[in-house]
Amino acid sequence: MSVTEIANAAGVFPNQVTYYFDSKDSLLVHAAFLGLLHDAHRVERIGRQAPDAPTFRRNIARAVLAMPSLPWVARALASGISKPELAPVVDQHLRLLFRQSERFVSQLLDSRGWRARRPLSVEARTFWSTALGAVLLVRAGTHGTNADLDLDLDLDLDLAGALAIHDEPDPGERSRTAR
Repeated sequence: MSVTEIANAAGVFPNQVTYYFDSKDSLLVHAAFLGLLHDAHRVERIGRQAPDAPTFRRNIARAVLAMPSLPWVARALASGISKPELAPVVDQHLRLLFRQSERFVSQLLDSRGWRARRPLSVEARTFWSTALGAVLLVRAGTHGTNADLDLDLDLDLDLAGALAIHDEPDPGERSRTAR
């Protein structure tokens, strides 16, 4: 698809596309991450419905791996690697995704009395790095599908295990309070 075809479909002039997005590839990166952020809002609704932390981790992992935007973002990451001029665009969107995720988890922890065993910035980066890495592996031809990943099948990857969100006391806290 050319910039002209994209512009015609959007009802704008081709120079408007390149003015706002610099290139077709940059536009596609923006579009992929916009789709991911929209999907993330849906995943947040699923997370809010979880009655406990283990269910939250499992449901979030499954919902994220089923997001239709995830393969597009995997392509955007690959573009950011192969075309250095796209790296700042990818970085900007990843930072936004991480901040949005941290904010969501922070609100959830506060409202439920749950806690994270790592800083929320680490939680968000670890979770999304695991999810995006898993999709890259599947797209690169590793056996299995996105649906296999959270079930510990072919790839031996437990996305739910990437989250350290818990509703029980930290083992160290238990021993201190038992004294």
